[in-house]
Amino acid sequence: MAIKPVLAGHAPGEILELLGSYPPFRSKQIYKWICSGAASFDEMSNLPVTLRKELSASFSLLSGEVSSELSDPDGTVKLGIKLEDGIIIEAVILGDTEGRKTACLSTQAGCPMGCVFCKTGKLGYRRNLTSLEIAGQFLYLRRRDPEISHIVIMGMGEPLLNLNELRKALDFMMDSGGLNISKRRITLSTCGIEKGIHDLTENGPDIRLALSLTSARYALREKLMPGSRVNPLSAVREALLAYQEKRKRRITLEMVLLGGINTGAPDADALVDFIHAGSDASLDAIINLIPWNPVEGLEFEGMPLKKPTTQEITAFTAALESRGIKVTRRYGKGLSISGACGQLGVISGIA
Repeated sequence: MAIKPVLAGHAPGEILELLGSYPPFRSKQIYKWICSGAASFDEMSNLPVTLRKELSASFSLLSGEVSSELSDPDGTVKLGIKLEDGIIIEAVILGDTEGRKTACLSTQAGCPMGCVFCKTGKLGYRRNLTSLEIAGQFLYLRRRDPEISHIVIMGMGEPLLNLNELRKALDFMMDSGGLNISKRRITLSTCGIEKGIHDLTENGPDIRLALSLTSARYALREKLMPGSRVNPLSAVREALLAYQEKRKRRITLEMVLLGGINTGAPDADALVDFIHAGSDASLDAIINLIPWNPVEGLEFEGMPLKKPTTQEITAFTAALESRGIKVTRRYGKGLSISGACGQLGVISGIA
């Protein structure tokens, strides 16, 4: 059976091209219904019944379908979304202490970066997601919770290895005539793809940027994050400085804290040096400390990974703050459903 074209994720003009002979105002009506959360063509009550039937026969409304939903007592929700080729990806709704709801979106099925502390990195890589598959995640999540106001591109995969498709999805989500998500409410997290950061700097979109750093000790980082070997940290730092210079935005440095591995004084010293190397070229950065969220079976140098102790976290935080570094701590959300940072992939079954 042929796969029907998907409409959700397209701009009105693109929908018009797909529809063919229908008048232009119909594409605008369909676009508004999509952005308002319509679950089917039958809900589009200002379209003629005959048109709704024709649309149902010829098109799919959204890409893929929700195959599972898991909820954590802390309010986190994780959706498994089965794509047309049978691959399942995961997307998450996160809440914070201020009541904001954030959609955490994936950009790839699996991930090629191989970070040893991340479940997704152990799945391997299947393919990039299309812009419609990325946008579809947001629409499925917002249908589940219409109060979602923020987006983090921190789900499965490395976003900067699929930047063109991500751009198209973000154009759809930021369109002022549709979902109208502010660029200030969108954050992209990368393992550090030098060319991708430069591309983002020069060509946008003008969103917030976070670097998954984990360690500023070059040799240790390359062991923990093998994908960083082709993107040397010194070159990534230069790319971040260029982004900061042009976009005038503070950068978030994300530190996944691994018990007994990257929480000591040398790690704090290296991080401070990374931020301030060269008095004329300091990064305007805030450090986001993320105590490792347990994933069964993950090891480093033959030993199981473990969460850092409270004493490790406190000492590491103090070592940074005493030197004027801005620090925040992220608390695990969605742990019971494997929806926290580094846990996505438990239900995906990617081979």
